[in-house]
Amino acid sequence: MILQTDRLTLVLNSVNDVREMIERLSDEDRAEVSPLWLEKALAATEPDPWLLGFKVTLREEGTSIGDAGFKGPPSDNGVVEIAYGIEPDHQSHGFATEAARALIAFARQTAGVRVVRAHTRHEGLASARVLAKCGFRFVGDVIDPEDGLVQRWEMDA
Repeated sequence: MILQTDRLTLVLNSVNDVREMIERLSDEDRAEVSPLWLEKALAATEPDPWLLGFKVTLREEGTSIGDAGFKGPPSDNGVVEIAYGIEPDHQSHGFATEAARALIAFARQTAGVRVVRAHTRHEGLASARVLAKCGFRFVGDVIDPEDGLVQRWEMDA
């Protein structure tokens, strides 16, 4: 599965891609990743856009510049949460906004999705700007079971 934007290609990660990425994580980085996600990703047997996410590449060069995906499949009440990260050398060029918009479009094409959500940390001003540009509204501070105190952003699908 591939999602295209003007400047980016988001390619669905394979099971092996994700397993290799997990193996390369430092202990510090691994501590930042959801243990539940790690368990599910390591148990995956086939590509799944809701679980394994996408590699973000520059369309013309094919250079990998980050990752984007969902924190899981739509909930029973139709909520999906997006997440994205762009390598530092490629930040401040609108790539995160473009990748987030591709995820939003994908979610909106999925039956039953009512709300697209994102969480940012309080020090994540750049992420907050990305979400505002994409049309998210700030809902408030919440305690995420895995990430602690975060700012919640939402938009109707």
